[in-house]
Amino acid sequence: MREAVRGFGLLTIGNEILDGRVTDRHFDYARSLLASRNLDLTYCMVLPDDIAVISTHISWAMDQPEPFFSCGGIGSTPDDLTRQAAAEAAGLDIERHPEGESILRNRWGKEATDARLRMIDFPTGSVLIPNPVNQVPGFRIANGHFLPGFPEMAHPMMEWILDNWYEIGQEKTAEKLVLTDVREADIVDVMKAFLAGHDNVSFSSLPKYTETGCELHLGLRGAPAAVKAGIKDLAAMLENGGCNF
Repeated sequence: MREAVRGFGLLTIGNEILDGRVTDRHFDYARSLLASRNLDLTYCMVLPDDIAVISTHISWAMDQPEPFFSCGGIGSTPDDLTRQAAAEAAGLDIERHPEGESILRNRWGKEATDARLRMIDFPTGSVLIPNPVNQVPGFRIANGHFLPGFPEMAHPMMEWILDNWYEIGQEKTAEKLVLTDVREADIVDVMKAFLAGHDNVSFSSLPKYTETGCELHLGLRGAPAAVKAGIKDLAAMLENGGCNF
């Protein structure tokens, strides 16, 4: 039975992304993939190859209500620390996954060296995530889905996870109001009052500067009925405050 969720978080792990040797490709893909299923990208973090940092943030992610993807750090080299960090965060031991070992031995035969088999040393109780590219699986433990750092592998694995384990979300829509010659500081009280009565929509405030002055773009996103009602109420509250849009 598929699980209904609001969205997913995203952890991307690797010094090579932080220092610019590699350009991150997971953020845009995950956001687009989730949006196509009416799901939100609820947070995104890029972490270094530091087991204490990784473990701390995986522990935090495991405490959140939504599941998360983690990309990177599950290979067999010394800087691949995500498996150990996930086990530490979950309070579990690491063990060789029997089904994973069977997959790798079938794939490599006599070349299934211990170094290669270490790639399926997962936290106890992990569920495998199939890898359509080279058959080396990722794993799921708690609400975390741990994938390779290679986008060519991670991205189809994300799609498989969503297709097999999670429901498509409820339809969402977005609307905005554009205010002219209004600054955020001018309507802070209006925004506070609106948010107090409309916690069922996502609200954004984006100032922009044009050749003729300034604009303030106020956006709402959420279920169509909630957005329709919210934009009507927001417009009325702004009109009462003398705002132009």
